[in-house]
Amino acid sequence: MSDTSDSCKELGESKLDDDDVCEVKDMLQNLNTGDVDVAVSICANCCKEGDDINNICNKCKQVRYCNAACKKKHRSKHKKDCEEHIRRAAELHDEKLFKQPPPEEDCPICFLRIPSHVSGYKYMVCCGKRICSGCCYAPLYDDQGNEVEYEKCPFCRTPTPTSVEEIAEREKKRLEVNDPIAICNHGNYYRDGMNGFAQNHTKALELWHRAAKLGCAGAYCSIGYAYECGHGVEVDKKKALHYYEQAAMRGDESARHYLGYKEGMAGNFDRAVKHYIVAVRSGQNESLEAIKLLYSNGYATKDDYTKALQAYQVYLGDIKSNQRDRAASADERNRYY
Repeated sequence: MSDTSDSCKELGESKLDDDDVCEVKDMLQNLNTGDVDVAVSICANCCKEGDDINNICNKCKQVRYCNAACKKKHRSKHKKDCEEHIRRAAELHDEKLFKQPPPEEDCPICFLRIPSHVSGYKYMVCCGKRICSGCCYAPLYDDQGNEVEYEKCPFCRTPTPTSVEEIAEREKKRLEVNDPIAICNHGNYYRDGMNGFAQNHTKALELWHRAAKLGCAGAYCSIGYAYECGHGVEVDKKKALHYYEQAAMRGDESARHYLGYKEGMAGNFDRAVKHYIVAVRSGQNESLEAIKLLYSNGYATKDDYTKALQAYQVYLGDIKSNQRDRAASADERNRYY
């Protein structure tokens, strides 16, 4: 902000020629005046000011022109800066894209990390908690130390629903308190036409967008899939990619694995490995197998595969417990990795 202030002082204290003015105009693009919060628009070529300076560079989106003629005339001068803007924007995007997302939250009962495997936890429609398979399988006791005879939620002790109607009523209550998981689940019901919901892709998208705004990573993935396949919207591969990336950056392992797959199919093996390693750290076993395949075919290094194996071992160390092992041994539906 101090650099901008100095530039403004220079403009006021000395007379600058046209080239000097145009040289500092980049610092003034999208600048807000401190007190009134009004955007200053300046043509990068002729330095004309006004609200109608809205012809933006098609590539970098960073500079404005008063008309197409000014844009064309200034193209040669702007080319180097434009390429630098695009390069830096790509770098910043990749820094954010390949940053390891935060891990799954801990189980509220055993305080161990929730497994990413879909059968490693259960969403409770009574209280909105995600309980790990081990705690769901473990026996419940009352405050006197007696084992509870009837099935209840391990967290809130609400009796297990006995009908589809009762489940639907509880999920409706979760929607009323803006539970993102419940909202996303309802979107899935409309998408698939299940649990008494008529298939409605438009309604599904509305619910997914609502859940996404509340931070649900899976909702972003579902929106991406809708744009990729044209379910309720026109097919738009760019938008699909955008939503897949948003899902991956928020911790959706399936979206992250898919991005790795797409990069691999495009021959971008370095980027594919980056995606897969991030996914492996979050417990995506399929990504570990994908890196193994890339390594066996010469598209990934031994170091890449070693890092992936080590990352998966760290993940297993975070989620493994005797109670979860007992649950998995008792019923395959409780498998958690």
